[in-house]
Amino acid sequence: MPNRIFKKFKLPTFIKRRSEKAGLPPGALVHVGTGKPKQSRVSVVEYTETSIRERMVRSVDDVLPIAHKPTITWITVEGLKDVKVLDKLGKAFDVHPLIVEDILDTDQRPKLEDHGSYLYLVVKLLLFDAKQTEITSDQVSLLLGPNFVVSFLERKTDVFNTVRDRLRTDAGRMRKLGPDYLVHAILDVIVDNYFRVLEEFGEQIEILEEDALDNPTPDLPQRINLLKRELILLRRSVWPLREVLSLLTRIETPLVDKRTVVFLRDVYDHTVHVLDTLETFRDMVSGMLDVYLASLSNRMNSVMKVLTMIATIFIPLTFITGIYGMNFQFLPELEQSWGYPAVLILMATIALGMLVYFKKKGWYD
Repeated sequence: MPNRIFKKFKLPTFIKRRSEKAGLPPGALVHVGTGKPKQSRVSVVEYTETSIRERMVRSVDDVLPIAHKPTITWITVEGLKDVKVLDKLGKAFDVHPLIVEDILDTDQRPKLEDHGSYLYLVVKLLLFDAKQTEITSDQVSLLLGPNFVVSFLERKTDVFNTVRDRLRTDAGRMRKLGPDYLVHAILDVIVDNYFRVLEEFGEQIEILEEDALDNPTPDLPQRINLLKRELILLRRSVWPLREVLSLLTRIETPLVDKRTVVFLRDVYDHTVHVLDTLETFRDMVSGMLDVYLASLSNRMNSVMKVLTMIATIFIPLTFITGIYGMNFQFLPELEQSWGYPAVLILMATIALGMLVYFKKKGWYD
């Protein structure tokens, strides 16, 4: 069973600030996103079918000769604040200035662009931090060339360590196929993280459903709206990714081998699965407010039913006491010793009789 304490996720903003780019010409290199880290961290993995070499580079100038090496090279840039690093990499790999501008603008929609000598992909990476109970979003920009892959991230992450481990152990096809298969492995890790985020959503939806039925507290609508907002963020990331993967499996380019297309279709199927689950969650959350209002109405009806029965029982009792409370001189029962207990017995009999009648009618459990 999930934890009964509802975890309020902290989400990144939907739209990042673009005011710094106002009035600038196309291709102007301005970072749009968070300001951390201030310095870019560049790592390089060079590999062939029989060898692999990993290293961190202190200066982007050390990366420039790699662009023309015959080995397959995976360059990872973490941190986009230093625009000079991206400018040099763009020139080294002959990347169009508008593409470099898009890499720095971390509010891009997932997309795929074919520029002949390289492909440019944009996808969204979502991670759930269990300690901070928050979802972190990062834009992953990928450049796929004939012998290189360059990945750009806004912040440092270890989510691609599994891909590096596969390269180190030479397991399966990682070092036998080309850089297009490396891109497939990166996309596969990103989609797998969507499933982890969905698992957290599933637990929160289960908690909300139980609370809506058993404990409809006043803060429940706020929690439902928060969950709706989270699902909107996830949908913004996944829905365009399906189009990107579909186009990637059908694109006519020598940069994507036919052997890799089969694996890309598998990632596409996983993305469709994520979308189906996401739509199911959206329907469940949308109907949860109706469940909450119905639960409140049922609780109110139960309270009103009890109060109504109590009032109904006391109506005849009040009528009897009202009669004997009149200030007439000649009320025969007032002069009899059995008058008071007789009236009490009559009142108790009427009350019990009404309770039995309510029970037979099924008006209370």
